Amino acid sequence: MGQTLSEPVTTKETASCANLFYKIGSSCMQGWRINMEDAHIHLLAVPDDTQAAFFAVYDGHGGAKVSQYAGIHLHKLIATNAHYAEGNIEEAIKQGFLALDEKMRNDDEMRDDMSGTTAVVVLIKNKKIYCGNVGDSRAVACVSGAAYPLSFDHKPANENEARRIVAAGGWVEFNRVNGNLALSRALGDFAFKKNDHKSPEEQIVTACPDVTVCDLTYNHEFIILACDGIWDVMSNQEVVEFCRDRLAAGCEPEAVCEELLTRCLAPDCQMGGLGCDNMTAVLVCLLQEDTPEAYIARCSRKPVESAAGDATSVDSETYITPQPSPVAVEPNEELLAPQQDSVSKLNIAVTSEQEFADNDTLYSSLDKTKSTDENSVS
Repeated sequence: MGQTLSEPVTTKETASCANLFYKIGSSCMQGWRINMEDAHIHLLAVPDDTQAAFFAVYDGHGGAKVSQYAGIHLHKLIATNAHYAEGNIEEAIKQGFLALDEKMRNDDEMRDDMSGTTAVVVLIKNKKIYCGNVGDSRAVACVSGAAYPLSFDHKPANENEARRIVAAGGWVEFNRVNGNLALSRALGDFAFKKNDHKSPEEQIVTACPDVTVCDLTYNHEFIILACDGIWDVMSNQEVVEFCRDRLAAGCEPEAVCEELLTRCLAPDCQMGGLGCDNMTAVLVCLLQEDTPEAYIARCSRKPVESAAGDATSVDSETYITPQPSPVAVEPNEELLAPQQDSVSKLNIAVTSEQEFADNDTLYSSLDKTKSTDENSVS
């Protein structure tokens, strides 16, 4: 668990943007942590492609440099990858993640930085929802009121992740990589990527994402992307119901995000437990050209039973593309024994207007930004 303050910082940085197809709200809050290391972005168009929309949450640890760097560059590296122009969006996302890591290694200001970040990105194009992620930030779709995970949490105790870690010379202790990092995949964290005999995909900690793809249907009501400061407190289905109830009542998505952060904030942090992390949420309302009244009606329909309320219970054949082939090395069962992990990783960083100033032709998460304190949240 990272260091905490005597009182939480409850000021929220909130933003929104919209067109005929999407209405997006976001909010982030430092909370009990001494620093903010998260970054997030929502774009109604990506470089050279006005038909695609891009949304992402980056949960930094050990500092904010990598999360902020990812917020500036990752969407560009994905959209300008050769596979993107060929229509292979899944491979473009994978190569974009790996290219970002390589770009940081070649950056004089980044190569020696010790921080890292999760990344969960959603790209919507041609009625397809693509999601790529490393780490434990998560994207969940609401389909007729049911929670459907779009991403897969990368934890060291997962068998395939542990096999790769051990094969690259690492170990898993207290459910952490080398007893330290609570994630098995991340951008940055170059201290865990020094095996010269392994490819980037095979390092102790890899930046290679899992990528999922599914059809966008009219029953898709919204997508929520958030860091583990949210998902550690509420389940997928609880978050979906929380958001859906408020959208059905006519609340704006940015107001829903603010309420969600307040709901997840711990009343005290004496034990450094749940609700003491930085928090970021991006809520993407999938209007699909509905009028506001029609969208509210869609979110008011009787919900169907959730098919998958847990990010780890998703049907991999339907939602998750195959992970990189695990290395055929048996993990050390003693090191992999389940143990209580009472320590959460550091997370947080803010998105600044300057960070995305070069996106002058794009709609960013800063189209409308305001700060609110806890008292202004309805």
